[in-house]
Amino acid sequence: MVRAEDLPLGRRVAAFAFIAIAYFFYAWSFNTVDVLRPYIAQDLHLDRQQVSYLYSFQAVGALLGAFVNAQLADRFGRRNALFLLMVAYGLSLASGALVTNLAQVLAQRFVLGYFTGSMFAIAVGLYPGLFEQRRRGMLAGILLSSYNLAVTVQGEAGRYFLDRDWKILLWAGLIPVVLAPLAFLFVPNDRKLIPWGGELPGKLAKLPVSELFQREFRSRTLLVIGMTGLNFLAYQAFNGWHTTYLKDTLHLTGDSIGAIVGALFFGALVGSFGWGLVADRLGRRFEAIGFLGAAVIIVFYLVVPLTVGQRQIAIFLYGLCYSSSVVWGPWLAELYPTHLRATAGSLFNYGRIFSFAAPPLTAALSAGIGLPLTMAIGAPVFVAAAFIWSRLPETLARRTLLVG
Repeated sequence: MVRAEDLPLGRRVAAFAFIAIAYFFYAWSFNTVDVLRPYIAQDLHLDRQQVSYLYSFQAVGALLGAFVNAQLADRFGRRNALFLLMVAYGLSLASGALVTNLAQVLAQRFVLGYFTGSMFAIAVGLYPGLFEQRRRGMLAGILLSSYNLAVTVQGEAGRYFLDRDWKILLWAGLIPVVLAPLAFLFVPNDRKLIPWGGELPGKLAKLPVSELFQREFRSRTLLVIGMTGLNFLAYQAFNGWHTTYLKDTLHLTGDSIGAIVGALFFGALVGSFGWGLVADRLGRRFEAIGFLGAAVIIVFYLVVPLTVGQRQIAIFLYGLCYSSSVVWGPWLAELYPTHLRATAGSLFNYGRIFSFAAPPLTAALSAGIGLPLTMAIGAPVFVAAAFIWSRLPETLARRTLLVG
């Protein structure tokens, strides 16, 4: 066994950098379900109700993958799981370029969700143990930046490819397949590593997830699931239909859509750095204020007539606000014992239970009240998520603005 403190800083930074690269391509893969939604619908001749099921199938796959793979990773090694995930989600994404009907694309999205749904948990299981607590918020910010950078780059690529050959964005899945073996070179073997702080991993139960629902952690776990679930619900109500709103309601071109989507995730990229630093100074619960800001901007964005340039600014600020959830990674790792870190990280995806029905429900609702009003549902849901967030334990030993 080797202590994380005894590993050279360069080795630990290299490991984190590789995890961030894997996270970049995970983000690229997962978010194609929203970015490419109107183009998949057009290519496969799907109506709004049918295409809404793409996210639902991907979300079901993500929940199942998080439940199964996170526990396997805690038992058989998170580095091993990282390698397998990169290969699997890369091939799953690329296969999307070959589907020809609704049944095939739903199956493809389920499989892609199964493997990408585990990535957050695996990352949370790996990087917090390599660094001290007061650096984890910053590292989470960098990791989320890699996520948002992926979708920012995807948005910029979309400006060129969406109206030409949008399937190029799916073939990019072959890149992480090639990079996956490098995990064994850059990432330390977590099965032989004592996490930072010297806490020896405890003995896993036969079903590790059962420990999260024991009396000591049960209420905490249920609140976390509720918070993340409302986050996913709000995200799908607004972000999930964003490109459809821009294309079908505002009738914008692919270039304008790509520019606005790029601004959204550039805002989230910038926000993730800032919120990560704030989390290491003011605590994990303070960041709930970001969700309140996101709620206000949703209403403004949908009600006030805006030019493309003004819309880019507004959506940039929205991305800046909702990226406050950057701290959830290290926070979940700190809320539970070290031997459960990947399993605890999987709680992030348990919240998808709330969002399974969100796309088809909002699709049906939009037919009656219109897409803008349907998307506005995200505002009160973000407020509810912020309230739960403020009620969960603070793990950083400092007073925050939301501590009673």
